[in-house]
Amino acid sequence: MGLRIEDYGLLGDLHTAALVGRDGSIDWLCLPRFDSPACFAALLGDERNGFWRIAPAAVGLCSRRRYRGDSLVLETEWDTPDGCVRVIDAMPPRGEAADVVRVVEGVSGRVPMRSALRLRFDYGRIVPWVRHRQGELAAVAGPDAAWLHTPVPLRGEDYTTYADFAVSAGERVPFVLTHRLSYEPRPARVDAERALDDTGEFWAAWMRRFRYEGGWQEAVRRSLVVLKALTCTRTGGIVAAATTSLPEQLGGPRNWDYRFSWLRDATFTLQALLGTGFVAEAKAWREWLLRATAGDPADLQIMYGIDGTRRLPEHTLGWLGGYEGSTPVRVGNAASDQFQLDVWGEVLDGLHLGRMAGIEAEEPGWDRQRALLDFLEGRWDDPDNGLWEVRGDRRQFVHSKVMAWAGFDRAVQAVERFGLDGPADRWRAMRDRVHADVCERGFDPDRNTFTQFYGSKGLDAALLLIPRVGFLPWHDPRVVGTVDAVARELCHDGFLLRYDPQEDGNIDGLPGDEAAFVLCTFWLADALYSIGREREACETFERLLELRNDLGLLSEEYDPTTGRQLGNTPQAFSHVGLVNTARHLSGSRPARHPHGAPDRNAPGADH
Repeated sequence: MGLRIEDYGLLGDLHTAALVGRDGSIDWLCLPRFDSPACFAALLGDERNGFWRIAPAAVGLCSRRRYRGDSLVLETEWDTPDGCVRVIDAMPPRGEAADVVRVVEGVSGRVPMRSALRLRFDYGRIVPWVRHRQGELAAVAGPDAAWLHTPVPLRGEDYTTYADFAVSAGERVPFVLTHRLSYEPRPARVDAERALDDTGEFWAAWMRRFRYEGGWQEAVRRSLVVLKALTCTRTGGIVAAATTSLPEQLGGPRNWDYRFSWLRDATFTLQALLGTGFVAEAKAWREWLLRATAGDPADLQIMYGIDGTRRLPEHTLGWLGGYEGSTPVRVGNAASDQFQLDVWGEVLDGLHLGRMAGIEAEEPGWDRQRALLDFLEGRWDDPDNGLWEVRGDRRQFVHSKVMAWAGFDRAVQAVERFGLDGPADRWRAMRDRVHADVCERGFDPDRNTFTQFYGSKGLDAALLLIPRVGFLPWHDPRVVGTVDAVARELCHDGFLLRYDPQEDGNIDGLPGDEAAFVLCTFWLADALYSIGREREACETFERLLELRNDLGLLSEEYDPTTGRQLGNTPQAFSHVGLVNTARHLSGSRPARHPHGAPDRNAPGADH
């Protein structure tokens, strides 16, 4: 078995991201963008599909690793019989090309090292034409060109470029891999040491805008760095994760491409950014949202490419064997063509949050929002695929209806609170109509809980969001009953499933099961706190923090049975959930607890 998902760390330059393992190998890197084909795809296949390992010649996994402060400069150390060595990895802020910088530093003794580079473009399928000259590697294949520069002699063997060398205490050996489109001029060489300094300075300057006085500071700061790393600095879009096809069940088919931007992430992400001082990123995300959703409201999609691209056709890569045999490996995402009613409400809610935060004073998109509302009026009672993007039959999902209610509610508030022009009486009537419909058809009085869809016996973790969007107050008995039911029936060893895939006749149309969904468990912590079970909420949150790997990273899911992270990684939604739940549990004016949690009995604490 290869590395676990949690054995990987993240590098990024705000255009793309790389995953580097505890063995010193970069096994995933898409160039030049998040959604470009990978040039290192061993993560989803094997070493034949591309990797770059720098590590001691005779030692496997590292002894320890860490990020430098609040940055993505990664330091990995090995203790060997010959001494201690450190590899420093970074992707500096993008200049004219994409660069991966790796510096080997001797800490003690004299350690034999090996660099092994196997470039394979187009997700591990294409072997480039490689030349070695004047101590440098140059590779080209179709639109891709790459150069490796290092003072260490390079040699080619078995379609792999090797460098064997040794480092003594105090010595530093640099490697720089640069990628650019093959038809563009070759970029200037990057000085490795300067690039490391520039990368550290960039992240330090960015984190100086951090504004948050609540609990769990270290975890919140690291999660915000991850969110920034998953942001495209040119477009403002945020990808859901850096990877595709990491499985929700080992060996199963639930493997999806998450290198795109989902509309429903908008409100949660804006809450996390605005609540911690990153207003510029919130504005950029809102502008991306306005651009992506421009056009006919009937054509609104649930997701777009990082630049707003609409067509995301899904296909499989048959030459990749999948992570631990989990196939198929998918590129693109067919869910982009689904009808998911909730996204109309999500977009309207996200733009309302922008108004609340004062970042949309001129309201340039109000006409567009009115068009979205017109569409919502005509389609709110249609069945849909739901926020979990089920590939079975469309249903009358309760969460989708609640978000339709939220869309009309935000429109009423836009008129009443912000003086915008619109038929508030009509929207108010629509809001009341949707509310009555959900309470009558989506609630099971015998069990005192809302259900996943009308007529269902199953539950859905998204039901925890009903009071969060204001549909009902937290103290409403129906809300409390729903929180109790969800916690009782969907919890697995303290972590929450999204829903039971086998309930109501295999609702999602896929074989197999999936693990606990990290974000949903954050929602549970929020809900427990809000209905007065504060100690249980904090215990749930602390349990979630323990799922992070040694670098503070979270993937999409967690399997309590095997104790492993599953799904695409690092997952933006998981880290957004961490930030927002930390803020929620900290209250409005928290006092510090010795372990980072707020003292709920402190003067001024939010009760």
